[in-house]
Amino acid sequence: MRSRSNSGVRLDYYQRIVHRLILAHQEPVTGLFPASNVNSHAWIRDNVYCILAVWGLSMAYKKIADQDEDRAKCYELEQSCVKLMRGLLMAMMNQKDKVEKFKMTQSPYDSLHAKYSSKNGLPVVGDNEWGHLQIDAVSLYLLILAQMTASGLQIVFSLDEVSFIQNLVFYIESAYSIPDYGIWERGDKTNHGEPELNASSIGMAKAALEAMNELDLFGARGGPASVIHVLADEAHKCQAVLQSMLPRESNSKELDSGLLCVIGFPAFAVDDAQLIHNTKDAILSRLQGKYGCKRFLRDGYRTPKEDPSRLYYERWELRMFENIECEWPLFYCYLILFHAFQSDKRAVEEYASRLEKIMVRSEDGILLVPESYAVPQDLVGFEYQKPGSQTREVVGRCPFLWGQSLFILGRLLQEGFLAVGELDPLNRRLGAQKKPDVVVQVVIIAEDNEIRDKLAEHDLHVQTIAEVAPIEVQPARVLSHLYTYLGRNRKLGLSGRKSRDVGILSTSKLYSLKDRIFAFTPQFADLSRFYIASDNELMIDILKGEINFLKSAWDLLGRPLVTLVLKRIHLDQDKIPLAMIQTMRKLKSGYINGTRVMLGSLKDFLNTSAITDLSFLGSTEDGYPDRLHPDVQTYLDEHLLRSFSNRSTMNLRGGQLRPRTLRRRMSCKGAIKKTRSINVDSDNLGMEGPSPLTERRLSSIVPPPWLQANKQSHVSVFATTPEEGPTSSPLNLGNELIRENIYPVDPHHSRSAIDRRSEFVRQQEMPKILIQRHRAETNFADTEVEELIAMLRETENLEEQGDILQYLVDTQGLDFNTARLGFKNKSEDNATQGADNAAGTGTDPDNAAHPSSATATANSNSNCVGNTSNTSSSSSSNISNHNNMSPHENNHDSSQSEGMLEEGRVVTVRDLLKGLYEKACQQKLWGLVRHTAGMLGKRVEDLAKAVTDLLVRQKQVTVGMPPNNEYTITAPLPEVELRQLIHDAYGDDESTAMLTQELMVYLAMFIRTEPQLFHEMLRLRVGLIIQVMAKELSRTLNCDGEEASEHLLNLSPFEMKNLLYHILSGKEFAVSSVARGNLSIVSCKSSRVSKKSQIGLGDPEGEDALIATIDDRQGQWLRRRRLDGALNRVPRDFYSRVWTVLEKCQGLAIEGRVLQQSLTQEMTPGELKFALEVETALNQIPQPEYRQLVVEALMVLTLVTEHNMVPSLGGIIYVEHLVHKANQLFLEDQRKVQGDATLCCAKIKDGKEQQQAASGMLLCGGAAYICQHLYDSAPSGSYGTMTYMSRAVALVLDCVPKHGEMECAIS
Repeated sequence: MRSRSNSGVRLDYYQRIVHRLILAHQEPVTGLFPASNVNSHAWIRDNVYCILAVWGLSMAYKKIADQDEDRAKCYELEQSCVKLMRGLLMAMMNQKDKVEKFKMTQSPYDSLHAKYSSKNGLPVVGDNEWGHLQIDAVSLYLLILAQMTASGLQIVFSLDEVSFIQNLVFYIESAYSIPDYGIWERGDKTNHGEPELNASSIGMAKAALEAMNELDLFGARGGPASVIHVLADEAHKCQAVLQSMLPRESNSKELDSGLLCVIGFPAFAVDDAQLIHNTKDAILSRLQGKYGCKRFLRDGYRTPKEDPSRLYYERWELRMFENIECEWPLFYCYLILFHAFQSDKRAVEEYASRLEKIMVRSEDGILLVPESYAVPQDLVGFEYQKPGSQTREVVGRCPFLWGQSLFILGRLLQEGFLAVGELDPLNRRLGAQKKPDVVVQVVIIAEDNEIRDKLAEHDLHVQTIAEVAPIEVQPARVLSHLYTYLGRNRKLGLSGRKSRDVGILSTSKLYSLKDRIFAFTPQFADLSRFYIASDNELMIDILKGEINFLKSAWDLLGRPLVTLVLKRIHLDQDKIPLAMIQTMRKLKSGYINGTRVMLGSLKDFLNTSAITDLSFLGSTEDGYPDRLHPDVQTYLDEHLLRSFSNRSTMNLRGGQLRPRTLRRRMSCKGAIKKTRSINVDSDNLGMEGPSPLTERRLSSIVPPPWLQANKQSHVSVFATTPEEGPTSSPLNLGNELIRENIYPVDPHHSRSAIDRRSEFVRQQEMPKILIQRHRAETNFADTEVEELIAMLRETENLEEQGDILQYLVDTQGLDFNTARLGFKNKSEDNATQGADNAAGTGTDPDNAAHPSSATATANSNSNCVGNTSNTSSSSSSNISNHNNMSPHENNHDSSQSEGMLEEGRVVTVRDLLKGLYEKACQQKLWGLVRHTAGMLGKRVEDLAKAVTDLLVRQKQVTVGMPPNNEYTITAPLPEVELRQLIHDAYGDDESTAMLTQELMVYLAMFIRTEPQLFHEMLRLRVGLIIQVMAKELSRTLNCDGEEASEHLLNLSPFEMKNLLYHILSGKEFAVSSVARGNLSIVSCKSSRVSKKSQIGLGDPEGEDALIATIDDRQGQWLRRRRLDGALNRVPRDFYSRVWTVLEKCQGLAIEGRVLQQSLTQEMTPGELKFALEVETALNQIPQPEYRQLVVEALMVLTLVTEHNMVPSLGGIIYVEHLVHKANQLFLEDQRKVQGDATLCCAKIKDGKEQQQAASGMLLCGGAAYICQHLYDSAPSGSYGTMTYMSRAVALVLDCVPKHGEMECAIS
């Protein structure tokens, strides 16, 4: 027999070690590893890590297999891996019902178990007795399964197992928004069993999703049925959230060594080399010790101070674990692998030598990795005094198999038996390398020949849908429906994908299905959605954003392909909107916003695009894998006929109503305006408690007794109406036409709501409640309602119709049936009026389709039910209908309560509102659109998704106006609850509630594309942002608050997004007037030049725009403080610096909220939970600019502590006292130098001044009794706010010495 080569001998040595330390423990029946000799539980995570050494060794043998016994050893080791991976697979498949349930509930109690019995693979603890929801464990399993399959092992045997694994992919798909218990199984570090979002789980899930995508689980022998599909967008969402969190692990753990497995082997989940570097450095600088790394700060596990008799910690006792946390050698093993993959030999040797020093030798000389090292009980005191000075002792298991396995892998890499590529056959380690630039391909398709010809006039040549055949173009919802068939399995009872969301990455591919090819239009182009879809400019803006997103996020083979269909609906007065033409020209030029694009036709791009095979749509379970699933077949056949063929017929003729004798006009004017709650005029931004709320808000707080019944019904209507509400009658398609033409449109009417000042506004000076009472009494006076409906028919102004309907909703409710008014006996002229109406239907088709014409069709002698006829019906049949009365119609009760019309439709106020909403959308009257959308209870399609996008990036959201009605959203909520919450927050103010939903969607767009706008902001207070937007408009337009909020609500969605962007980024902007009184927001390149602010107050006559110049220097700092305060922006490291102040005093009081010193016991300086505590206290301050001065005062205090001027700051510090003291000092100085403030606050006192102060308003309108001029001072300089704050600190705090020399340097 030949002698073994040296390498063979060395491998045999490792084989003996692996056998003795690892394989000897493997259970023969299940293939699982028990936790120890006394504990038979098998954890998924530990088991997968244990087997890695076995897998690595098998690959090392495969390379030198020159003898038969080497091949045999290689095969034995491989089969051990397969045995273990299948053992875990069987244990999880036994819980397949949980996987199915979890897709719906995402509840911790429905999750797969984290550990099983190693004897039989069955559960060992109950669902609620353990923190089972550990997404990182399932993800790690899938990731290693993918890597092993790619290395040539066959682990999955049947198609049923394939569909189970596909469902495991759905199980981890939403990891970015599911709080779990994480890698240490404890969730929040106090171990009270509260799950939280963990970066390590999200990173592992992202890695698993990417590794599984398009992987054939049967290896080289498989076919289309054994391929796993992952929607690229889900993996990308995980990546985006991961990048926003690192180096933080979770809300309670500001850092965690467990992140090493995310930034390095095995996950390689981060693409940004700088972020990998920062995260590793943070871990090494704060968690590394002599014996390994701590898991996280203040980790009490196995420390001598831990009370082993209970599972959880008290919050206050966390402080005692500081500096004595256990150190884990396991992390040195991770660091060795990390540097080996970076091929940094020096670092590998350094950590290898450190690791050897702390390993334990067994009797037979094998080096063992212990679980952890703790400070001995008697040395704790010394360790507190000088962290890292004492020798530690081994606690826990030895050998710790997880660490031992990684140690052996490291050894195999160091000695050259393995190359890094063999441990990573899927090449995940290359993710952080620079990628070539992405070219985005764009295809524009015309809906029909007419639109194609219109584009050709502008020298843009496109194909029509018919011409691109055989490629079929479908909306994104078809793709999302097809994906629901993925992973369905009858035998296992698995139902396929639940989420209906398909992102831009998924629609930017082509799909092949048997011999057909599909292209899908992106989800945002789906017009069936919310009103923002009817704003073309916004849609173009979103398109640019998505193209930009594709540039950074696309990492698939081939180029991304965006397909857009230009439809009739997009046309503006039968012309293609200019904005669209300009964008298409830009696309044609090859660059748009810095992204390379190619405009072409679908067939040109066939060879360069990514193509995915939709083979999972075959009916494999019935034994016909080559035939389409019958359901899919019928869906496609129906849908292909329907999807782009149906022309939406909206014939809107401007049929003029014949003028009639005008009756006395009742005043409903301004009914909508009265619902508004944005308060700009008063200088404390509408936050002075309940007194100035408009009267309707008042009623929502304390309903007067006579209103209660009415109020109740009003609220319940909203509670039960999600989109359309169950109460509205089912409409059949025949009535589509009727609903469209509810209102005749006059194209020439004036659009400006501002000019029509209403009597209601003047009435507002009356005592509020009186109006309310007056209204409540006249509620049911029918004459009033009839007149209103008659007015509704006569007026052609949509704004007036809106006011009338608002009044009807207030008094009668949404489901009030307008047709019932035909019953009452009326005076003669009413009757003739009614007859005239009925007779006139033939001549005036628009009037016929006008459901409210039913209201007056009544004869004084016979009570008949009014009927509305279809446009087609002629006038004669219409009249005959009146005379042939069916006998039961005379029976008052039955017909009266029903109020049915002949076609079986009730016309409720809601139906009228819907018609108005659609009209307003077409005419782009955005204020009215927002208001009617709110009254109809519509909600933004992606609202829940938008809120989740903000929350998972650690931004909390509040809605409502501070301080009384502000609600904070801290966890993702379902759509319906969100809608209800927003509705409650704004009372009856529908417009602002709608605007809030809209702004949340924009904020989510920005945080996805420009996360840097949100630095140092923890809470997004949408109510305050709305007020600041109105305030900014009133500043730029020089108008009063009411006008400004009117302008704000009338901005088009695109301009609204634009204004929000300028406010977030702090850029200067001007307002210019575009046609039709719509305002447009324009960036000012330079803010130095005092600019012309052009204001067009939408006057229909088109008078010359009023030009005003504003001196920019004045008010600049006030404005900046106001913006920063409203956006909750703070200086860098602000919260951790406040922590140091808190450590040195007994507490900080802000607006009556005291931050106790004990918070430093519970939380570490960089912990997100601490930052939120501080934020909550600051949020008590209603005025944004005042809040900002308080933040500045806190910063001065941090300087005092950082320069160690005094050992302690004493008792509780009242921060506002500092601000007010600074204000006093400022005013004294102003009097000395005769500054601006002598005109207001620094005036010499006289009687009038006293009285002013008593009434709570300063002359200059400064908030919270602080002079406006102090708000407007720059922070630095001898008259700067910081100077006054520092002087105030020196005067107010007792601890600062009052006499003697002191080093004074304020940076």
